[in-house]
Amino acid sequence: MCMKYDDKLITMEGVIVEVHDGCVGIDLKGRLGYLKIPMRMLITDYEIKVGQEVGFKMSFVEQLGPEPNLKYISNQQTYQKRQAEKQAAKETGKEETK
Repeated sequence: MCMKYDDKLITMEGVIVEVHDGCVGIDLKGRLGYLKIPMRMLITDYEIKVGQEVGFKMSFVEQLGPEPNLKYISNQQTYQKRQAEKQAAKETGKEETK
């Protein structure tokens, strides 16, 4: 698919609010939301700590077409079904131990 609009890179800023083994949670400034990224995507020369400020470049999100990606939807439904099955098995296991 072809993007219809030229890139207009915008500098975004945020504050690190969560640090885990494999990811970092960032609250975006300007009440623009929350972003969770893999640790490997964070460029740093320092130890990562909650409260540190970060910045990145971002463009606008453009919808590429009218049709949903059916493979993605199928994968999501399979994932949700497996999660529901795991939860049901966990609850059943808890009831049996009571």
